[in-house]
Amino acid sequence: MHGLINRSIQCFLRDTYGAAIWSAVTREAQLGFDSFETMLTYDIAQTNAVIEAASRLLGRPRDTVLEDLGIYLVSHPNVQALRRLLRFGGVTFADFLHSLEDLPGRARLALPDIDLPQLELIDHSAADFTLICRSGLAGAGHVVVGILRAMADDYGALSVVEHLGLRNGGEAIMITLAESDFTSGRRFDLALKAVAE
Repeated sequence: MHGLINRSIQCFLRDTYGAAIWSAVTREAQLGFDSFETMLTYDIAQTNAVIEAASRLLGRPRDTVLEDLGIYLVSHPNVQALRRLLRFGGVTFADFLHSLEDLPGRARLALPDIDLPQLELIDHSAADFTLICRSGLAGAGHVVVGILRAMADDYGALSVVEHLGLRNGGEAIMITLAESDFTSGRRFDLALKAVAE
């Protein structure tokens, strides 16, 4: 598993629950170190051990921890780079959904060795979709559910997103877009503002 993914899990746990919880997770998972390096590759067993340890220590189901990770990746001020990458997927939430299949390829332009889940969007109508998430990490679909819920809020869309379990060789996620312009959403500019000197 790419170190950037592991580091994201580390930052989520530290930023959300504090440094003491992260230290406890590293001990419980028996990592033998206290921080992931972003550009290294780790055995997926270590990633799973961290998620399982966090679930036990927090007293929360694994799926809930993963969904919260997805929400964090879009909404926390410390990780705005992913939000920007995702917002380049389109002007509306529906545009964004249709861009998801291209996301792993876009990410590999910056990080050639990153292995993001493969995503397949199935259109049932203009408002009803199924997203199939295929990943080596069990439960990655729950991270995607969190990302989708946070991105719907980001776009100001009213949607229902539900994890349906395993189907079609991956984790199936049902998405119903009830209203595209429910609220104004969060501000997004294509260009980053210049930093004052």
